[in-house]
Amino acid sequence: MAASAPQTILVYVGRDLIGDGLIKLPFVRALRAAFPAARITWLAGTGETVYAGPLRPLVAGLIDEIIQDAGIGQRPVELLRRPLRGRSFDLIIDTQRRILTTLILRRIAHTRFMSAAAGYLLSDIKPDGRDKKPPALIRQLLNLVELTSGRATQPHAAPELPAALRDTSQHLLPDGRTYIGLAPGAGGRHKCWPLERFIALARLLRTQGKVPVFILGPAEAEWADRVHLAVPSAKLPLQDARSFDPLLTLALAERLAVAVANDSGGGHLLAAGGVPLVSLFGPSSPAKFAPLAKRLMIVTAQEFGGSEMTAIPVDAVAAAVESLLPG
Repeated sequence: MAASAPQTILVYVGRDLIGDGLIKLPFVRALRAAFPAARITWLAGTGETVYAGPLRPLVAGLIDEIIQDAGIGQRPVELLRRPLRGRSFDLIIDTQRRILTTLILRRIAHTRFMSAAAGYLLSDIKPDGRDKKPPALIRQLLNLVELTSGRATQPHAAPELPAALRDTSQHLLPDGRTYIGLAPGAGGRHKCWPLERFIALARLLRTQGKVPVFILGPAEAEWADRVHLAVPSAKLPLQDARSFDPLLTLALAERLAVAVANDSGGGHLLAAGGVPLVSLFGPSSPAKFAPLAKRLMIVTAQEFGGSEMTAIPVDAVAAAVESLLPG
């Protein structure tokens, strides 16, 4: 007999920085889609989570409770006590694979426990056959949801966005044009395709009758003047709106025909908005870090004989954009 749907779920992570939170967003959405009636608690055991900070709007309605800096999952002495004493959960999902941490989490009162640590040895729910760990981090997490729920995940479900935000995005990017998103930022500049290449691509797109849309977050705001001077017809919607609300970026993504992004949180955010994505990689691994986009084209520096982002030529990215355009 199949287990009844859990009413309370605890998800354990060590901590979530901005990049972690954006990578995990499809997992959060898939978990909520699989268990729409459950109360989901997000436990950051060894630090803070951006879901309690700048990315909180992205998980509104998806996560019911956030506990951070809990001091759970680090020291062997924790095995001698019961973490979160007085609380119990129908289901605990352990998103990491360190065996000590998994043993500590099993001390939390629960009905069922899910963990891929030690090849699911400590898990109440196990895959059929041998554990095949996929290279992609998000695929590893989605596997946990699929094994727990017994059905395929729905990570591409349309995000729930306020109507006012969609109205704002339509005002910023009105109907009747083909918009191509360009997100030149990344957590480290070594992962950035040069801004001059993005500008060259924008100029090429403009000659084809398309409108380049630069998505410049707070870390790239200093580039706004350079972009405006180099490509006066380009759109800079976050600067126009004077807002870096991640929900606005999701709403803008719905207005784009295609987007181009580095290996970055911005790329994961655009993918979550449902836009076909050209993802640029150099020193990092696309097998591990590629966004979970509905339609994805990866362009790597290695294809052009290098490992630095400067190896990627403009015409290759332009061709990838063209291949993702509808029709």
